[in-house]
Amino acid sequence: MQIYLPIADLPVNIFLVLAMGLAVGFISGMFGIGGGFLMTPLLIFIGVSPAVSVATVSSHIAASSASGAISYWRRNAVDLPLALMLLAGGILGTALGVWLFTWLRSADMLDLLIAVSYVVLLGAVGGLMVVEAIRAIARTYQGKPVVLRRPGSHTWIHGLPFKVRFKRSKIYVSAIPVWIIGLIIGFVGAILGIGGAFLLVPMLIYFLRVSTATVIGTSTVLTLVTMGSATIMHATTNHLVDAMLALILMVGGVTGAQFGARAGALMKAERLRLLLGILVLSVGMRFAIDLLVQPNELFSIRLVGGS
Repeated sequence: MQIYLPIADLPVNIFLVLAMGLAVGFISGMFGIGGGFLMTPLLIFIGVSPAVSVATVSSHIAASSASGAISYWRRNAVDLPLALMLLAGGILGTALGVWLFTWLRSADMLDLLIAVSYVVLLGAVGGLMVVEAIRAIARTYQGKPVVLRRPGSHTWIHGLPFKVRFKRSKIYVSAIPVWIIGLIIGFVGAILGIGGAFLLVPMLIYFLRVSTATVIGTSTVLTLVTMGSATIMHATTNHLVDAMLALILMVGGVTGAQFGARAGALMKAERLRLLLGILVLSVGMRFAIDLLVQPNELFSIRLVGGS
């Protein structure tokens, strides 16, 4: 069954898009991630332009994060002062990202930047996750204890000025790295259509030593606001948010996430991280192949303006 996407200017099989939403929702529920780093590439692979994919997935991530943010807020698992400080940098990063997105699109360099960025980002993150997961599994088989980093322990980052105490997260840290982390997450999210949870959570845990009791909830709030802002900016500036496509993805994503959460509860954490790392690496490799292999059509035609 074909459906026409008005903004993407493309007919797609509604069941294929729904299945993509189900699959990414399942993976998101299983691994506890936003799924934007998978949804955006999948849309590009089926023919949706990178620009429309990034803008539309931003709305999908914002909607998906809303229910999670409400749930964590009710459980008192959100560090509001930390979230607000992250948002101070996140909103600025989002605005800069949308500005660069618009400029690159006008210069016909956006598609290449998105592809190269996904290769570098997913290759690096996926590789690190696979290595860390293999080491954790090896330690488990050898009977060695897992070394945990205590929340509140100090690194050189904690020696920077403008310190603020975040009681719920049990840290006393400079505001500078908090703003920088928010800026990076907002910028990357606006450019690549990534919620950033799979980057933000490790940053908060390993750099700032945020307590695991609040890190997921705080990350979800940041994702909700930055992706919501990116959606509004993309819609008003570039007019690239395809509401029909986003709605279908949301239906599939919400449904798939319920089953994914149940499946994830049955697996060990080390194996989950290994599977996620392999998945991230696979998507990065697919982008690399598309960049290196000669396309079937060497030239494309598009309208640049006027009549």
